[in-house]
Amino acid sequence: MNSGAESAGTKARRGRGSGQSGPAFGYSAATIRFWRQAVRAALQAGAGTPFYLFSPQPVAAMLGCLEAESFGRPAVHWLSTKTQPLPELLRWWRSQGRPAEVVSEAEFQMAEAAGFDVESLLVNGPAKHRWVARHSRPGLRVNFDSAREVAELLPLARRDKWRVGLRLCTTEEFDPENPTLPTQFGFTPDEAAPVVRKLRRAGLPVETLHFHLRTNVAGPDCYARALAEVADFVAAAGLGPKHLDIGGGLPPPHVLSRAGKRLDAGISVASLAQTVRRALKRLPSVEQVWLENGRFVSAGSGLLAVRVLEVKERPRVRQLICDGGRTLNALVSVWEQHELVPLRAVGGPETLTAVHGPTCMAFDQLARKEMPLAIRAGEVLLWLEAGAYHLPWETRFSHGLAEVWWHDNGSTKCVRPAG
Repeated sequence: MNSGAESAGTKARRGRGSGQSGPAFGYSAATIRFWRQAVRAALQAGAGTPFYLFSPQPVAAMLGCLEAESFGRPAVHWLSTKTQPLPELLRWWRSQGRPAEVVSEAEFQMAEAAGFDVESLLVNGPAKHRWVARHSRPGLRVNFDSAREVAELLPLARRDKWRVGLRLCTTEEFDPENPTLPTQFGFTPDEAAPVVRKLRRAGLPVETLHFHLRTNVAGPDCYARALAEVADFVAAAGLGPKHLDIGGGLPPPHVLSRAGKRLDAGISVASLAQTVRRALKRLPSVEQVWLENGRFVSAGSGLLAVRVLEVKERPRVRQLICDGGRTLNALVSVWEQHELVPLRAVGGPETLTAVHGPTCMAFDQLARKEMPLAIRAGEVLLWLEAGAYHLPWETRFSHGLAEVWWHDNGSTKCVRPAG
């Protein structure tokens, strides 16, 4: 770096470097080593940056965390397909004998192609009346989201003897951009009451009550209030649901807010499980608790690998221009901080560094953090926790989609070319 730029205000310091994970993100050395080895295997097999690399091993570990806790009833963990719509993950999940939740026609077709049947599929989401009739099967599990869905689909549901549920919109659900307003999903209790009566007359008992608060729920008290509303509705409507579907919302570990706070600081699997156990005292008919924790389960299952194309030394910040970034590959970087490490373990002095993608957008900033001055053009950087919502929100902004690689049982293969 030229001495003028450094003396003008680029603050370098001697520290740990990005070669190791700091306490804010909490990774073990073994985890960083696993991903570096997997990326090297992909590069040796011909991977070209930018690329995503995914593995089922971290998914299995997060499932282990969920299954280590008691939810008061047998717990069923549904794969949230929208979170990571990757056929290889669906096939792996199915091989474990686990079910999948879908919220669109494309997801339904992907899940069926991966081997899921009506016993292992749950149809959720809004506006299902525009597509689900094309895929009706006897015994299909469907959670209704609106009165119009019920009106249009009831004859089909009755003919094929669907197993139905209702999604409730509790007061804990709100528009994240306008917290005083509700989300657009599900029924309020007043809206749901006549629907329950209509389904009863059709001979379709409500087997499932479902709610989904939002992503990255801050604390178990949010669930406690929502569960109390569900119990109140059950009592008022005279229901005896078999399944309590509390959706997802557990934040993943190793992810920070833009303000630098761990997203999981106020909630854990243990605190959520305790909250559910307490709520079930008012819901004696419930036989199973269903969970759809997409981000918690799959965020850590992948990474984005980008290559530094150019380095710009500026008076107050060092800038790395890479071949992948926020605009193309990592929209969640708008509101989340993920660990970003070089493939090569690098130590030495650090400086404030902005990591940019290749698009002609000032918005295209993957991260801004202290990083080693030793990082040069040609280096490969690894953006971790890229297994949740990165593929669904990927763009072709002036460049095209990235390669996707799958790493499992010692095999590393390209499962989607760049395009």
